[in-house]
Amino acid sequence: MGQSSSTNARNPSGPPIRQISARSMPRTNDALLSSSPSISLGRDYTSDLPDECLALVFHSLGSGDRKNCSLVCRRWLLLEGQSRHRLSLDARSALLSVAPSLFSRFDSVMKLALKCERRSVSIGDEALVLISLRCRNLTRLKLRACREITDAGVAAFASNCGGLRKLSCGSCAFGSEGVNAVLESCPNLEELSIKRLRGLAEGSSPIGPGKAAASLKVICLKELYNGQCFGPLIIGSKNLRTLKLFRCSGEWDQVLDMMPQPSALVDVHLERIHVSDRGLSMVASSCGDLEVLHLVKTPECTNAGLASIADRCRLLRKLHIDGWKTNRIGDEGLSAVARQCSNLQELVLIGVNPTVASLGLIAGNCKGLQRLALCGSETIGDSEISCIAAKCVALRKLCIKGCPVSDNGMEALAGGCPNLVKVKVKKCRGVTPEGADSLRASRGSSLAVNLDMGSAGGGSVVEVGEEASDNGAAEANAGDEGGVTAARGERMSVIDMGESSSGGRPGLSKVRHSLVAGRNFVASTFRRWSNGSRQPQSSPEH
Repeated sequence: MGQSSSTNARNPSGPPIRQISARSMPRTNDALLSSSPSISLGRDYTSDLPDECLALVFHSLGSGDRKNCSLVCRRWLLLEGQSRHRLSLDARSALLSVAPSLFSRFDSVMKLALKCERRSVSIGDEALVLISLRCRNLTRLKLRACREITDAGVAAFASNCGGLRKLSCGSCAFGSEGVNAVLESCPNLEELSIKRLRGLAEGSSPIGPGKAAASLKVICLKELYNGQCFGPLIIGSKNLRTLKLFRCSGEWDQVLDMMPQPSALVDVHLERIHVSDRGLSMVASSCGDLEVLHLVKTPECTNAGLASIADRCRLLRKLHIDGWKTNRIGDEGLSAVARQCSNLQELVLIGVNPTVASLGLIAGNCKGLQRLALCGSETIGDSEISCIAAKCVALRKLCIKGCPVSDNGMEALAGGCPNLVKVKVKKCRGVTPEGADSLRASRGSSLAVNLDMGSAGGGSVVEVGEEASDNGAAEANAGDEGGVTAARGERMSVIDMGESSSGGRPGLSKVRHSLVAGRNFVASTFRRWSNGSRQPQSSPEH
């Protein structure tokens, strides 16, 4: 590796003393050595550190620094490889030739991501099986665009890595047989995330829970054709806590109708799927402990379905509704939530038109409401903001976008919501920089105000207060240790802008773009706020 080999001298009273020369040290330290005569070149003091302590030091470093440390000496190279538990690799076909030597060095990998570029040929079954033989302790696997992997390869992998706890697949070509093999061979599987699984077709075999029936806690299905073949899996997972369905074709009321009674579900996310009030009613009757509900662009869900949720799910803490401006969810459903769900802490309304009638009940009955987002609403004006300011005493974070609010609403906020720490206002034409400035001045440094006056043609952004705290930099995979070969992961788009409306309701196509932007704005805002609240800690892996 371009270094002189080190020799060990035996110390009679302790561990071996490693003799190193100046040439064996990293070149970046040459200037330091020449300017610091007190530094001794005769002994490597890290030789007194146990391997476990040195491994802990490596764990506290970033990916680049870890790679540099592995170049210092043979011991550091060995320890750095043995202590690396997570890798992200470029999964093109060339990986097969280097996999034996690669996983001989990194023989303790527990979390592995294999990502291939869309236009490249990915690894196949042979490489996947070889990896499974070298990584018997693997607990997490992420596959992206590995189109050469078949059902047989996935089955062989699962038989060798029975301790797998988390599997995430996106844009792969295997089908239901491979998924069934994983569920049958991995009894400790806790989380399953499937996106754009190309091997699913009409007539695919049903996917059941297998031996993972008792362990599976999270199921996330995205953009699947014939996604109903996962119905037996959803129904048979006895301890399922989180269910997320994104843009999966087919009728889902029938699947939800067969949910076990009672169900352990606490988090349900339904986005752009064909589900109606009947499905919501089944969720309500099954999931008495439901805490989080997302209804995103489900136009068949109305006030009646939301009322059934409110009536039976009294522990609801977070409610996100994107009504797509269909006006099928409004004051009636929200009032039911206000009366029955007093534990509500977070409420996001996009494309919904509530008034003081429901917002006043929510503000008065949900005393613990801390986060509120109101986007793309034609009825949220100064009177509604004044109601929130007067009654939401626990509110800490408020997000308003595309609503007819003016400086008068900002003035009302200045005198209310005593615990408010962050306000974000975007594309509210009636709010001026002076109004935002006045709000900020009235509360001092305790309140951060972000005003974005952007319009369709581009506009200015005025940030008052803690601008730097909302840069969102912590979202860029800060927890990754990195891989030996950098992999550019596939971009997972949240919204398919090209999809046409199936409901045929007038006006939907005109509001899609603004509503999508509003949803992304809210999601980004809450993610940043969440990251900001735990800034002193290192970002964990999702």
